[in-house]
Amino acid sequence: MDQIKAYIEQIATLSDADWEYFMSKLERRVIPKKTIFLKRNDIEKHISFIESGVVRLFIPKDNPEKEITFGFSFKDQFISAYDSFLTQQPSAYELQALTETTILSINYNDLQDVYNTTQIGNLIGRLTAERLFLIKSKREQNLLNLTAEERYIKLFKERPEVLKVIPLKYVSSYIGVTPQALSRIRKRLV
Repeated sequence: MDQIKAYIEQIATLSDADWEYFMSKLERRVIPKKTIFLKRNDIEKHISFIESGVVRLFIPKDNPEKEITFGFSFKDQFISAYDSFLTQQPSAYELQALTETTILSINYNDLQDVYNTTQIGNLIGRLTAERLFLIKSKREQNLLNLTAEERYIKLFKERPEVLKVIPLKYVSSYIGVTPQALSRIRKRLV
């Protein structure tokens, strides 16, 4: 719980009462490696904070080789099919733990309760939503403005641990190239 408290305290100051109330609503879940913990067409019922592990966001296809990986989330980040969470409508994509992943989750109704009960709840919710939006916006800008090679370099400068835990087929999908093109990029950079 210390990690999420430190994260929240970067954005706002919590009273002890607000923290205790928020903490009472969190559920720790351990997701085994390679487990899909939100399937397409399911409604996202949680927003979660990653204590450890790596999560992939992807659009499944009949042929697994054609899946589209469009995001990764890491330790000390929030994870959710956030559009589904906000609207309580079915998700168009899936969430998969790439490593054993420990998350702290709060369900939709409990989060609404935190918003209504605590002094700081709405501020935390808004600032967390803003951070999730900025991650999404940065990803879109990178896809529009950078070459595949530049996206690859940027990903590994920002997250060097990616190479150790994320299969290259997911990395290639994420940067928008085939596995063969990623192989050529990697050879050029060596």
